[in-house]
Amino acid sequence: MNNDVVHRVDCPSRVILDQIADKWSMLVLAVLSEPRRFNEIKRLLEGITQRVLTQTLRRLERNGMITRRVLPGRPLGVEYSLTPLGRSLQGPFGELYDWTVSNMDAIQAFQRAYDSRTEQST
Repeated sequence: MNNDVVHRVDCPSRVILDQIADKWSMLVLAVLSEPRRFNEIKRLLEGITQRVLTQTLRRLERNGMITRRVLPGRPLGVEYSLTPLGRSLQGPFGELYDWTVSNMDAIQAFQRAYDSRTEQST
C-alpha cells in the first residue's frame, strides 16, 4: 500500500485506527486476556460508563477483534473474548503501553513545564 494513501481523507485505515486505537478499545482488548462477562469488564475498567462499554464492544465485534457468546441459563449471560485478529493486537498495544509507562514521568514533566509557560503568558 502506498503510504501517501493514508493521508487522504477517504483512506479506510483512518476509520479503523479511530475505532481500535481509542483509549477504551485498547483497555477492553487488554482486559480480555481471558473471556469475560460484560459486568466483569465494566468493573475492571474504572470510569467507563455502561453506554460507552456497550458501544466499544459492538465496534470491536464489528471489526472482528472480539466475539460475543450468549451463555445459557437464567438469567442469560454474555461473554466476550478475543478473536485471533484481536489477539494479534496484544503485542503492539503492549509495546505502546510499556512505552507509555516508561516515559510517563518525562511526559508529565513536559506537561507541567508547558502549562507553566502558557499560564505565565495569559
